[in-house]
Amino acid sequence: MQHLDDDLQSSVTRGSDGLGAMIMATARRPAAMSPALAAFGRQFKRYRDRAGLSQARVGQRTGKTASFVSQIESGKKRCRREFVEIMDPELKAGGVLLNLYDDLNGDGALGFPTWFDWPEVEGEADVLVTWEHSVIPGLLQIEGYARTFLGTDEAVVARLARQEILRRDPAPVTLIALLSEHVLHHYVASRKVMRQQLEHLLAMSELPNVTIQIVVNDDGAPAGNGGSFVLATMKDRSEVAYLETTVRGITSDDAADLVEIVRTLDSLRSSALPASMSRELIKKVMEEKWT
Repeated sequence: MQHLDDDLQSSVTRGSDGLGAMIMATARRPAAMSPALAAFGRQFKRYRDRAGLSQARVGQRTGKTASFVSQIESGKKRCRREFVEIMDPELKAGGVLLNLYDDLNGDGALGFPTWFDWPEVEGEADVLVTWEHSVIPGLLQIEGYARTFLGTDEAVVARLARQEILRRDPAPVTLIALLSEHVLHHYVASRKVMRQQLEHLLAMSELPNVTIQIVVNDDGAPAGNGGSFVLATMKDRSEVAYLETTVRGITSDDAADLVEIVRTLDSLRSSALPASMSRELIKKVMEEKWT
């Protein structure tokens, strides 16, 4: 196949165990943090690094220790708003850190839900592996399809803007999308939208950095019923996962979560059609059901 190099392609085709080994090799130790604090800490560190300030310098400026700053950035400790009020201008964040602090500690109304820091992660990832059992992943949705699930124009614009990471030049993100065959059959918006959506899937699958594989349940044992997820492999080979729950999504780098994802991916891969056969199935459903 021409979509990925041989090592990456072999990790996602039927029966391969390369991807699970890669994840196991890079999974990190458990981190004692909440998703909200981790989200704020990552953003704070990015701005500190861009400003060229050390943790010790931030500590001096705020009357704290470098260890305190380190725990803020690792998501292990909560800071007061006064801390952010001092450092937002110091780090030339333009109010972003203050807004994020307020959003993660309140009921902000952004294009993404208040707990959703994932767009920042996926934009900096090297490889994304996503599993969806009921809907097309957001990175592959067309506007008409996305609008069915989102309540505002701002949210639709935000979702579509995220998709630019797949086409940016240079260094587009590599996406491996494992989709249940049921996703192709679930009625969303209208028959016209469904046909356009499957046409879009086919077009996206032709990109050199995008692989779409359909997971079939021909053995009577459906896989991945625990929920959808996305696994991001960062450029330093660390792993971060976005896990769907009934109430909200959770961003996690907890080793226990990553191990569970490895197990699920092993099961999904065993039922995943190769990319070429997946395209044929998408075409077949499009022509037979959504014409």
